Amino acid sequence: MWNFRLLLIGQITSVFGSALLRFALSLYVLDTTGSEAIFATLFAISNIPLLLAPLGGVFADRFNRRDLMVIFDFSASAIVLCLVIALVTDIISVPIIGVAMVLLSVLGAFETPTVTACVPSLVAHEKLESANGIVHGVQAISGIAAPILGGILYGLFGVLTLSILSCIALFLAAVMEIFIKIPFTKRERKNHMVITIMKDLKDGFCYVLKEPFILKIVTIAMMLNFILIPLFIIGTPIILRMTMDSGDMMYGMGMGLIQFATILGALLTGFFAKKMQMKTIDRWTLFIAILIIPMAVAITPALLGSENNSAFILFMVSVIPIAAAVTIMNIFAVTNVQKRTPNEHLGKVMAIIMAMSQCIATVGQIVYGVAFESFKANLWIPMLGVGVAMFVMTFITKAILKNESDSNLIMSGVK
Repeated sequence: MWNFRLLLIGQITSVFGSALLRFALSLYVLDTTGSEAIFATLFAISNIPLLLAPLGGVFADRFNRRDLMVIFDFSASAIVLCLVIALVTDIISVPIIGVAMVLLSVLGAFETPTVTACVPSLVAHEKLESANGIVHGVQAISGIAAPILGGILYGLFGVLTLSILSCIALFLAAVMEIFIKIPFTKRERKNHMVITIMKDLKDGFCYVLKEPFILKIVTIAMMLNFILIPLFIIGTPIILRMTMDSGDMMYGMGMGLIQFATILGALLTGFFAKKMQMKTIDRWTLFIAILIIPMAVAITPALLGSENNSAFILFMVSVIPIAAAVTIMNIFAVTNVQKRTPNEHLGKVMAIIMAMSQCIATVGQIVYGVAFESFKANLWIPMLGVGVAMFVMTFITKAILKNESDSNLIMSGVK
């Protein structure tokens, strides 16, 4: 368990550094441009490299996963250091920020499947749900601390201080990961490395395509990433910062509470996982769809014009259980995929799911940006559209998973 603890500590530090940077850059772009469309488009473009995740999955299955994490975090620290230099020399601009975000996104595309593939190798099978919940929970803890601390530091010192802290955190994460011991068996390579990587990619996609359960998970994940995930990435920051005109502290508290909800969801995963079944996931999407309605009410002109923070309170009371529910659904689905996937394919499979989901999420983020720009004075209209889309997803999910049973879980080489 010592190696698992080191993995958690490294992830806390790494995610904390990344969250600080995202917070600082998002506020900087919004404050300097004042454009929701630019903010949304920048996020969408920076996420395009996540389509490289399948290649990251190949690396995770082919090379030492510990060494990969160390390399990725050291590289991320170096990129942020360059961003700090740009800020100090006053040559910072939105294009430079965009380039930095793209490069960091490339590293994230490689590191995420690597970390996910490490967990089954470090914990017992019967503790996998709890371990995944803990990993997700500690990441969320960093997400809570970063916006709260970031709100204070951004208001007092600005984007430079947060960027420096991010650089230090990523460097420390890489140092800690050096001491993790992860079981690794070098796989035989008969051809040139490029040919081997291409064959591994093909094998990964073929495995996904021939496994009906994984195809179902991919379909649901793509719907969720198009409809709901952009709400947290693009919609919520715009609503809190621009629509509700929240100050740095209020904005940080709002984003922190959402991250707190993911911790709550992660902690409750072990409890709910014992009672959950894949074929009843549609009940969770229905629950989310219903909660979208009060979110839309919160941003109507009537409530936005009130002086007692009723709009902020109603919005947060609605969005918090949604964030918790999405976390539980995500961990439950990921754990089921991990249990059904052989270790030699685990990195590729998880990366393919992530890449396909992110591909549609990028489209969703652009749609959100355009819709929020078009309905700037009446954001409750596109928000109601999100609710309708979630109701439709509920019926589709029910149809996809109606014959699915968790009783046929198999362990194919996952140790």
